[in-house]
Amino acid sequence: MGSACKDDREEVIQAWYMDDSNEDQRLPHHREPKEFVSLDKLAELGVLSWRLDADNYETDEALKKIRESRGYTYVDICEVCPEKLPNYEEKIKNFFEEHLHTDEEIRYSIAGSGYFDVRDHNDAWIRVWVKKGGMIVLPAGIYHRFTLDTDNYIKAMRLFVGDPIWTPFNRPHDDLPARKEYLETFVQKEDAGTAVDAAA
Repeated sequence: MGSACKDDREEVIQAWYMDDSNEDQRLPHHREPKEFVSLDKLAELGVLSWRLDADNYETDEALKKIRESRGYTYVDICEVCPEKLPNYEEKIKNFFEEHLHTDEEIRYSIAGSGYFDVRDHNDAWIRVWVKKGGMIVLPAGIYHRFTLDTDNYIKAMRLFVGDPIWTPFNRPHDDLPARKEYLETFVQKEDAGTAVDAAA
């Protein structure tokens, strides 16, 4: 792929398959050899991404358009680092428990960086590194978790449709309607697609 058509989102969002080691969760955890995952592949899992102007997030027209088109009425800013987050160790442990939400999780890094890990269709972990200027939407019902990287700092905008509900449902919660909808929309659709191809 020529550099002319390089996706500028890749400067602020990168994704790869994770290894199985139990080392520090804040390390990159690349497989050997490294297996990168394209942003298009993430989109097939329902994970949307944008590159925005983090230095001007208060007046950014692109962010405004996204908020209007997706109905994100609620916004707050949260800093995750040992100095700013009360009960930091406990919170980081909770964020890293595999869970799902019944609504989208929308995060926009306006400073710092962190890892959002998501499960692919075969239940393998994909690590999504979101840096300053990167915004991602995790669909309702996807199993995921979050951790800081070794810089130990992210300042993230959290967006939400209506009043925020941050309830995590730790795995397994396969009986929730949001999980079933996620599987129908993103996983079974792909399975059905491959079955049709085989028959063609």
